[in-house]
Amino acid sequence: MASTAPEARSGAWLWFLVAGALLTQTALNLVRPVTTYKLLSLDADSVTVGLVTAAYAVVPLVTAMWLGRMTDRVRDLRTMVVAGALILALGAVALAIAPSVALVAVASALLGMGHLVFTIAGQSAVARFSPPDQLDKGFGWFTAAFSAGQLLGPLLVGLLLGTGSDVASPERVADITLSLWIGAGLSLLVAPVMLLRPHAAGSAGKPARNDDDAAAAERAAPATGELEAVPGAAPRASMARILRVPGVPSHMLASLALLAMLDILTAFLPLVGERAGVSPAWIGVLLAVRGGASILSRVLLPWLAHRMSRRALLLVSLYGAGCALAVPPAVIGVPWLAALLLFVGGFCLGLGQPITMTLVSTAVPSTWRGSALAVRLVGNRAGQVAMPLLAGLVAAPLGPAGAIWFTCAVLLVSGLEKTVRR
Repeated sequence: MASTAPEARSGAWLWFLVAGALLTQTALNLVRPVTTYKLLSLDADSVTVGLVTAAYAVVPLVTAMWLGRMTDRVRDLRTMVVAGALILALGAVALAIAPSVALVAVASALLGMGHLVFTIAGQSAVARFSPPDQLDKGFGWFTAAFSAGQLLGPLLVGLLLGTGSDVASPERVADITLSLWIGAGLSLLVAPVMLLRPHAAGSAGKPARNDDDAAAAERAAPATGELEAVPGAAPRASMARILRVPGVPSHMLASLALLAMLDILTAFLPLVGERAGVSPAWIGVLLAVRGGASILSRVLLPWLAHRMSRRALLLVSLYGAGCALAVPPAVIGVPWLAALLLFVGGFCLGLGQPITMTLVSTAVPSTWRGSALAVRLVGNRAGQVAMPLLAGLVAAPLGPAGAIWFTCAVLLVSGLEKTVRR
């Protein structure tokens, strides 16, 4: 996303990025719940759903750090944004034509890779071009677009799959395939949004060094025990050095737990609903309520950040989501109550991710920010591999609701860690 300094100050780049995020996340959150219904049509059980959900994060897990370093060097982040959207579209196409569970898992991994490339490039653009006092706003709007996609995608699932209950009927299978093709089309629209924008004259804006960078370098240097020849400069970023910066592992645990909750809800709430006789249309509405609440919290985040500390907001996010989201599986047959609890839980969930982005990116020097955000995503992807596998195992004896309860417990543990750790 090459940009001049005036353009960076104007914020125009952010709204193009937000538009791209809205399209990709609508596509992603249309495709992923539909993937569960496709697996059900292939006679998959809860453990298989957990394995396929984990496959979504396997390839990103081993490539995230490399991509983060690339964003620190790449001049035009816009190219990476578009590449991520195109890979995501390819994953949706592969899901539409996959005839077996194994190929669905492969396509899900491709989908996850596309999402990773887009997310790393987008987060790095926010960290690169936003002034330090505007990071909460930049990350807030960027992740608000993610939440908007998490609202629109499930609503589209409900509209496209309707209220039928026969998961293997020819009509349902046809609707599933159509939904996946629509998801691919939405993701492809990112290319004209990003590439038809006029190129800005001048060179790409590398982040300017400021007082926060000097303070971050001082934090990083003792953690690594190394200094460059330039006084006050941080050494070259590496995963080990970033993880030794005080607070970063704690922020990563919180981010992992919050993202895992989103994944588990998306994958297992349709299973809970199927077992309770709740139609896909209602499940789509419930997931959309959760997404809408997260939009609201992220739009309000700049206002809230001026009235509460980031630490306090993160604790509200972890404890609130962990408590509120544990109840809907038990009351899924009472849609209004489930929707109310998902709204509360979704509002709390929405606060956490942009705050962890800000906390991680401000804990390190600006020249490390792309790499640090990538390390955060490595942690997220590790959680996206491990959590669905563990949740699937818990769901085997307890039913699909057990997977959601297990993830709520992880949120509460992360909140306790933050409370104890000063």
